[in-house]
Amino acid sequence: MTVSTLHSGVLHSVGMQIVSGDLPAGSTMTLEMLQNQYGVSRTVARESMRILESMRLVVSRPRTGLVVQPQSRWNVLDRQVIRWRLDSSARPQQLQSLTELRIGIEPMAAALAARRADESQRDKLRVAAAELKLFGELKRTDKYLAADIAFHTTLLMASGNEMYASMCDVVVEVLAEQPLREHISFPAPASVHHHEQVMLAVCERNPDRAETEMLHLLKDVKAGLVAAIGVEP
Repeated sequence: MTVSTLHSGVLHSVGMQIVSGDLPAGSTMTLEMLQNQYGVSRTVARESMRILESMRLVVSRPRTGLVVQPQSRWNVLDRQVIRWRLDSSARPQQLQSLTELRIGIEPMAAALAARRADESQRDKLRVAAAELKLFGELKRTDKYLAADIAFHTTLLMASGNEMYASMCDVVVEVLAEQPLREHISFPAPASVHHHEQVMLAVCERNPDRAETEMLHLLKDVKAGLVAAIGVEP
């Protein structure tokens, strides 16, 4: 087994235990404990904990070791932290939080894109919207997902706001989750329509309409989430 595989195994195991609550805030670990538990070298244990520290899941304290931090201190926008939470019992709450975050960001990003997108970005939105319609009709969920990711990341980049653009990884992670596929017909025809309307508004340089249409799209996503997995509206 390679060092990188060992490192990934320790990192994933401890990270999942923290986000799931199996290792609650205040729990302590030492490098020696990790070496013994996972049968890895001190180098592997140290590198795994260094990454968890960068995510603010743990903090190193002299004479104590590594202390698990409360959720309020985690870097909850870290893509790996999001993935671990989606793979844990906290999945419904994480999906709810991510959807609410998108509602707070993407409508304004769409409005800004209507003002600032260049022609290349508008073309990418046109292509993505067309592919969403095509692959939705063909029920090619893999291709539909790729088009959906292209659409939303292009929109965030086209906003011309570096803060919004930095949210691309977060949006990709929640789109890749496809939480509703196992519960309802996927993709929903209304979703394809809303994407097309957002694209048209951006291409017509109509920021108010772009913002409104994106809000409609995301409200439908939230309603579907509530119906599918029972998170609070």
